[in-house]
Amino acid sequence: QVQLVESGGGLVQPGGSLRLSCATSGRAASAFAMGWFRQAPGKEREFVAGISRAAGLTGTADSVTGRFTISRDNAKNTVSLQMNSLKPEDTAVYYCAARTANYASSTVYYQQTEYGYWGQGTQVTVSS
Repeated sequence: QVQLVESGGGLVQPGGSLRLSCATSGRAASAFAMGWFRQAPGKEREFVAGISRAAGLTGTADSVTGRFTISRDNAKNTVSLQMNSLKPEDTAVYYCAARTANYASSTVYYQQTEYGYWGQGTQVTVSS
Protein backbone atom coordinates (compact mmCIF):
# COMPACT_ATOMS: atom_id res chain seq x y z
CA GLN A 1 0.00 0.00 0.00
CA VAL A 2 1.53 3.25 -1.15
CA GLN A 3 1.33 6.20 1.20
CA LEU A 4 2.46 9.78 0.75
CA VAL A 5 2.99 12.05 3.73
CA GLU A 6 3.63 15.77 3.35
CA SER A 7 5.39 17.95 5.87
CA GLY A 8 6.87 21.42 6.15
CA GLY A 9 3.81 23.61 5.81
CA GLY A 10 3.12 26.56 8.06
CA LEU A 11 2.71 30.31 8.34
CA VAL A 12 5.23 32.55 6.61
CA GLN A 13 5.43 36.23 5.81
CA PRO A 14 5.31 37.51 2.24
CA GLY A 15 8.73 37.22 0.67
CA GLY A 16 9.68 34.33 2.91
CA SER A 17 10.54 30.72 2.12
CA LEU A 18 9.29 27.28 3.02
CA ARG A 19 10.40 23.80 2.05
CA LEU A 20 7.78 21.08 1.73
CA SER A 21 8.69 17.43 1.80
CA CYS A 22 6.78 14.35 0.71
CA ALA A 23 7.83 10.96 2.02
CA THR A 24 6.72 7.79 0.28
CA SER A 25 6.18 4.42 1.89
CA GLY A 26 5.01 1.08 0.63
CA ARG A 27 7.04 1.48 -2.53
CA ALA A 28 10.26 3.31 -3.31
CA ALA A 29 9.93 6.87 -4.54
CA SER A 30 12.21 5.96 -7.43
CA ALA A 31 9.31 4.03 -8.98
CA PHE A 32 7.22 7.15 -9.45
CA ALA A 33 6.89 10.37 -11.30
CA MET A 34 5.92 12.91 -8.67
CA GLY A 35 4.06 16.17 -8.48
CA TRP A 36 2.83 18.93 -6.22
CA PHE A 37 -0.62 20.45 -6.48
CA ARG A 38 -2.40 23.06 -4.39
CA GLN A 39 -5.92 24.09 -3.58
CA ALA A 40 -6.84 27.51 -2.27
CA PRO A 41 -10.17 28.15 -0.55
CA GLY A 42 -12.99 28.29 -3.06
CA LYS A 43 -10.74 27.30 -5.96
CA GLU A 44 -10.00 24.20 -7.96
CA ARG A 45 -6.90 22.18 -7.20
CA GLU A 46 -4.12 23.18 -9.55
CA PHE A 47 -0.76 21.90 -10.69
CA VAL A 48 2.30 23.47 -9.08
CA ALA A 49 5.32 21.38 -10.05
CA GLY A 50 6.25 17.94 -11.32
CA ILE A 51 9.34 15.80 -11.70
CA SER A 52 9.90 12.79 -13.94
CA ARG A 53 10.78 9.34 -12.70
CA ALA A 54 14.10 9.35 -14.51
CA ALA A 55 16.42 12.06 -15.81
CA GLY A 56 15.22 14.56 -13.23
CA LEU A 57 13.19 16.62 -15.66
CA THR A 58 10.90 19.14 -14.02
CA GLY A 59 8.01 21.40 -14.86
CA THR A 60 6.37 24.21 -12.97
CA ALA A 61 3.23 26.28 -13.30
CA ASP A 62 3.75 29.75 -14.75
CA SER A 63 2.62 31.31 -11.48
CA VAL A 64 5.53 29.76 -9.56
CA THR A 65 8.27 29.48 -12.17
CA GLY A 66 11.43 31.10 -10.90
CA ARG A 67 10.24 30.93 -7.29
CA PHE A 68 9.49 27.24 -6.65
CA THR A 69 11.80 24.28 -7.28
CA ILE A 70 10.91 20.61 -7.14
CA SER A 71 13.56 17.99 -6.43
CA ARG A 72 13.79 14.39 -5.40
CA ASP A 73 16.07 12.27 -3.23
CA ASN A 74 15.41 8.66 -4.09
CA ALA A 75 17.80 7.42 -1.42
CA LYS A 76 15.55 9.03 1.18
CA ASN A 77 12.29 8.29 -0.66
CA THR A 78 11.37 11.95 -0.63
CA VAL A 79 10.35 14.70 -3.00
CA SER A 80 10.69 18.32 -1.96
CA LEU A 81 9.25 21.64 -3.02
CA GLN A 82 11.41 24.64 -2.23
CA MET A 83 9.25 27.75 -2.20
CA ASN A 84 10.90 31.16 -2.24
CA SER A 85 9.56 34.69 -2.53
CA LEU A 86 6.20 33.54 -1.26
CA LYS A 87 3.14 35.64 -1.95
CA PRO A 88 -0.27 35.76 -0.23
CA GLU A 89 -1.76 34.13 -3.32
CA ASP A 90 0.40 31.06 -2.67
CA THR A 91 -1.76 30.35 0.37
CA ALA A 92 -3.32 26.92 -0.11
CA VAL A 93 -3.29 23.31 0.95
CA TYR A 94 -0.41 21.65 -0.88
CA TYR A 95 -0.71 18.05 -1.98
CA CYS A 96 1.95 15.58 -3.02
CA ALA A 97 1.03 13.16 -5.80
CA ALA A 98 2.65 10.15 -7.42
CA ARG A 99 2.12 7.90 -10.39
CA THR A 100 3.96 4.89 -11.66
CA ALA A 101 6.05 5.35 -14.77
CA ASN A 102 8.35 3.33 -16.98
CA TYR A 103 11.86 2.83 -15.68
CA ALA A 104 13.50 5.32 -18.05
CA SER A 105 10.57 7.74 -18.30
CA SER A 106 11.44 11.42 -18.56
CA THR A 107 7.81 12.54 -18.70
CA VAL A 108 6.54 15.24 -16.38
CA TYR A 109 2.82 14.89 -15.68
CA TYR A 110 0.70 18.02 -15.33
CA GLN A 111 -2.86 16.75 -14.93
CA GLN A 112 -4.45 15.62 -11.67
CA THR A 113 -6.07 12.70 -13.45
CA GLU A 114 -2.65 11.33 -14.36
CA TYR A 115 -1.76 10.70 -10.72
CA GLY A 116 -2.97 7.68 -8.79
CA TYR A 117 -1.61 8.35 -5.31
CA TRP A 118 -2.17 11.41 -3.13
CA GLY A 119 -1.11 12.66 0.24
CA GLN A 120 -3.40 14.30 2.79
CA GLY A 121 -2.03 17.77 2.20
CA THR A 122 -0.21 20.39 4.22
CA GLN A 123 -1.39 23.95 4.82
CA VAL A 124 0.74 26.86 3.63
CA THR A 125 -0.34 30.32 4.72
CA VAL A 126 1.43 33.43 3.49
CA SER A 127 0.42 36.43 5.53
CA SER A 128 1.87 39.35 7.43
